[in-house]
Amino acid sequence: MAKQRVAVDVGGTFTDVCVFDEDTRSIRVTKVPSTPDDPMRAVLDGVERGGIDLAEVSLFSHGTTVATNALITRNFQPAAMVTTTGFRDVIEIRDGTKDDLWDAYHDVAPPYIRRRDRFEVAERIDYAGRVVTPLDEVAARRTAALLRKRGARTVAVCFVNSYVNPAHEIRMREILEEELPGVAVSTSAEILPEIFEHDRFNTTVANTVLAPLVSGYVDRLAKELAAGGYRGDLLLLHSGGGSMTPRMVERYPVRLAASGIAAGAIAARHVAAQCGYANAIGLDMGGTSTDIAMVHGGELRVTKEWSVEYGYPIIFPSIEVLTIGAGGGSIAHIDEAGSLRNGPQSAGASPGPACYGAGGTEPTNSDANLVLNRLGTSLAGGAKLLSPEPAERAILDRVAQPLGLALEDAASAVLQVANANMADAVRLISIRRGYDPRDFALIAFGGAGALHGAEVARELNIPTVVVPPNPGVTSALGCLLVDIRHDLSAMFDAVGDQADGEEFENAFAGLEAEASARLQHEGVRAEDALLQRTVSMRYLGQWRSLTVKCGSGPGSLREAIELFHEQHEREYSFRRDETPVQIYQLGLTAIGVTPKPVVAPYEVAPGAAPAARQNRKVYFDGPGWVDTPVHERAALRAGCRLDGPAVIEQLDATTIVPPDSRAEIDEWLNIRIHLTEA
Repeated sequence: MAKQRVAVDVGGTFTDVCVFDEDTRSIRVTKVPSTPDDPMRAVLDGVERGGIDLAEVSLFSHGTTVATNALITRNFQPAAMVTTTGFRDVIEIRDGTKDDLWDAYHDVAPPYIRRRDRFEVAERIDYAGRVVTPLDEVAARRTAALLRKRGARTVAVCFVNSYVNPAHEIRMREILEEELPGVAVSTSAEILPEIFEHDRFNTTVANTVLAPLVSGYVDRLAKELAAGGYRGDLLLLHSGGGSMTPRMVERYPVRLAASGIAAGAIAARHVAAQCGYANAIGLDMGGTSTDIAMVHGGELRVTKEWSVEYGYPIIFPSIEVLTIGAGGGSIAHIDEAGSLRNGPQSAGASPGPACYGAGGTEPTNSDANLVLNRLGTSLAGGAKLLSPEPAERAILDRVAQPLGLALEDAASAVLQVANANMADAVRLISIRRGYDPRDFALIAFGGAGALHGAEVARELNIPTVVVPPNPGVTSALGCLLVDIRHDLSAMFDAVGDQADGEEFENAFAGLEAEASARLQHEGVRAEDALLQRTVSMRYLGQWRSLTVKCGSGPGSLREAIELFHEQHEREYSFRRDETPVQIYQLGLTAIGVTPKPVVAPYEVAPGAAPAARQNRKVYFDGPGWVDTPVHERAALRAGCRLDGPAVIEQLDATTIVPPDSRAEIDEWLNIRIHLTEA
């Protein structure tokens, strides 16, 4: 019988592989360089390097950047949009805002589908779902003929009020499928049956342009795994923190945008719960960027307003992750005013930081860490060797000499700016929302998270940093911790205390029937299915809404309204119990529970850490160069304690324990760093 579960997470620099053995309840990991031109090659390379026999694999889970990269690079196959007469430019007009309010010359990126590929067809349904103008089927077939001539591979059908009555969109899809055999069609009523055509149209368009690329990638990978002996479904992590089978990816490829980002947040929540922290901040610092997520009360924050590019929202529930351009490859530079900056530009995987010796000349965070001896000269178990000389030259030429600093001071300044950027990002998701970082633990992971975690925590007065056993592949572990999940929604307009209870329950019953059908389609057994209700509400007269959990039964709506008041007070520091609450939208999360890896804890034997493998001079702000022990992480057993400064090295990451701090290894082999000053 298959006894292994495998997770693969594709990052910008490395592809991480995590293997859980069900017999020994142990985890092993490996890393291989990513292959941006074809991410599947890195996945298969990781399987080979990890010595994985696919015939022995019971579950294969995958977090992928294919969808995200496609939206960023706009490497799409020919796509088109069909919409109601007069609504051709909705996705170009957007909501009229821009990401840089004060730059009159800065334009938002163009829509994913060009204007010349957007077509109008006469039809109209009013706000109540009544047909005002029937669909012009003659014009619809004429449009289909034109799309056939242009070679469209996929089509988005976006009619203005289809969310309340999808009849015209359904008929338009039928016509397109008759006239254009083999072309994928996405309808806005199926993708996102919600009001606000800007949000609905853009989500549908994103789904449309991704369909051929993502479906093709998933299909190829599934066939390669099957050829290697894997007999199960390939599970793909989506942005909402669940997974999908290839059958559902064909219908909703846009859900794979931000796939890999969600994996890290899920892993951070798992590590925090394992260590007994209900409140935690995940700091996932990789080669290109840092992803920051917040866990409060054991739950991750979820948002429905996010985008890969500003102005083009994807309105599917997504784990709220703040991403900034701060990674090992982030480039330090001096701006026009003479100030030192760090990122968001990155050296990427090719040519990479100067220390890679592959032609890079710009100073990066990895170069600064190497110059300060915080980083050794070997990464990923020798797969990547680092050269100090190019790193020193890059920092001297681009930072030290222009600013009149010594080499080590310049390298330290580079890291201080990077740490300040990450600390500011943490403040945005915590202090700005009424949460005190001092009440949280910092879960530091990713290839570079353990290098910077303690200093970021000190900047925020966070008392404890937790570094997981395999920080560089922790995101891949997150892929093993997710369930199959679908998120459905329906509009429901009523004032809370006046809502028709029967109508309210019937609306949820319709969502639950659709959810059960989806889970059944994916092979989820009835006993493994879980349905969770939510209600979006707002004070009558407000514009923005808050989403709260909702139970079932006679008192469920009243309880949800009280929960809304409490959450509104937390988010905005006030509540208005006397003000009527308006129900805006119903939501349903359908979960198909999958088996989770249960790792056996280790026996704790308190005591000092074993002798260091070596000592080397490491530079720290304040004391300067300090003779610092370098430990091999594999030698640190549960219960070991050591005082900073210390460097702890392993296959996938390097951990820094700064002066004035102490570290201990817990029963799960996490490193817990306690900052004395904090």
